[in-house]
Amino acid sequence: MRNISSVLGKLARVVSMSLVLLFAVTTLHAQDVKEGEKIFKSKCTSCHAIGRKVVGPALKGVTDKQSEEWLIKWVKNSQAFIASGDKDAVAIFEEYNKSVMTSFTDLSDDQVKSVLAYIKAESVEKPKEAGAPGEAAKDDNANLFMIFGLLGVVVLAIVVIVVLNRVIRTLEKVIATNQAAVEADEEPKNSKKFLSFAQGFIKNKKLVGFAVLMLVALLAVGGWKTMWNIGVHTGYQPVQPIKFSHQLHAGVNKIECQYCHGGAFKSKNASIPSANVCMNCHNTVTASEHYDGEISPEIAKIYRALDWDPEKRTYGDNPKPIQWVRIHNLPDFAYFNHSQHVTVAGVACQTCHGPVETMEEVYQYSPLTMKWCVECHKKTDVKSDNKYYEELIKAHESIKKGEKMTAAMIGGLECGKCHY
Repeated sequence: MRNISSVLGKLARVVSMSLVLLFAVTTLHAQDVKEGEKIFKSKCTSCHAIGRKVVGPALKGVTDKQSEEWLIKWVKNSQAFIASGDKDAVAIFEEYNKSVMTSFTDLSDDQVKSVLAYIKAESVEKPKEAGAPGEAAKDDNANLFMIFGLLGVVVLAIVVIVVLNRVIRTLEKVIATNQAAVEADEEPKNSKKFLSFAQGFIKNKKLVGFAVLMLVALLAVGGWKTMWNIGVHTGYQPVQPIKFSHQLHAGVNKIECQYCHGGAFKSKNASIPSANVCMNCHNTVTASEHYDGEISPEIAKIYRALDWDPEKRTYGDNPKPIQWVRIHNLPDFAYFNHSQHVTVAGVACQTCHGPVETMEEVYQYSPLTMKWCVECHKKTDVKSDNKYYEELIKAHESIKKGEKMTAAMIGGLECGKCHY
């Protein structure tokens, strides 16, 4: 065992030294490119991507088309550069319908150069065959060093695995032998104890009767609880076709519930927002900064449903509905009016739907049973400062004066009185 520990310790030290050397070479080689990537993703990806057109043009190969000095002036203050009369700057401004590019005067020239280095690195698909002899030699040496280092790590890992496998097999054999001996010794004792207990239990009629009674009571309680909760779907959380995050939209971005569910103010149903409501923001917001310049997969699903081309910024002729899965369901015989609760009573959405602003995926928060609704109606104060109760008070005053009161005066013409 001591020899094995010594060998494993030496192997671990060699592996650690190899990994440190590889990490140092890689870090030194990509320092400027990483800084440029960080700046690009934080400031540029909302309008630009390397290999495709977003709001602005694709940046692939831009370092080959313009000089570094020209690009630095354009990035730091494009409007001043255009005003100076530069032909290329004016041409780009005209080509993109005079869209104003954000000026980045806060960036230094070195930071802009880092961004250009990142763009150049991303634009090159394969290493160039021809180049400066010195650079080619450095690249070859670095690559050979990395290859030999990785091969050494793989060989050492294989050796460690082989040694550990032999140790494990030996230990497994010892444990199996000891376990078999213990089981062979205890099995007769355990069998005798169990048979003795079973015989004593069967002979005791009072104990058997009590056990049967407890079993029946347990089954009755379980059955009653199961039947009582039939149709109650608290915690129901189906998988939706698009992973829409209420935590991000209602929580982080603080978007009002009624911006999407506008029906809650004026109708029985809160309504499912159309995809066009999503496009009010997502025709420009693509979350590409989190996906290496690519459009978020979930936002792309909205584009496909509307047949929207983000590059041409046009709609096609083949839209398809998003098949959302309903979460909150009431029986057909139960009538619930959102506007009566939200507008008249001023009930917050969270009262029934829970803290949706913290839910990554929405689930049914409340049981929505008759008992739950009745308890809420018992403890909720009526807000009489609204038009409905003002008209109701006028109707009662008319009765006191002996005037005629019709059903229409107390809401008898509302559609919801008859039509669910």
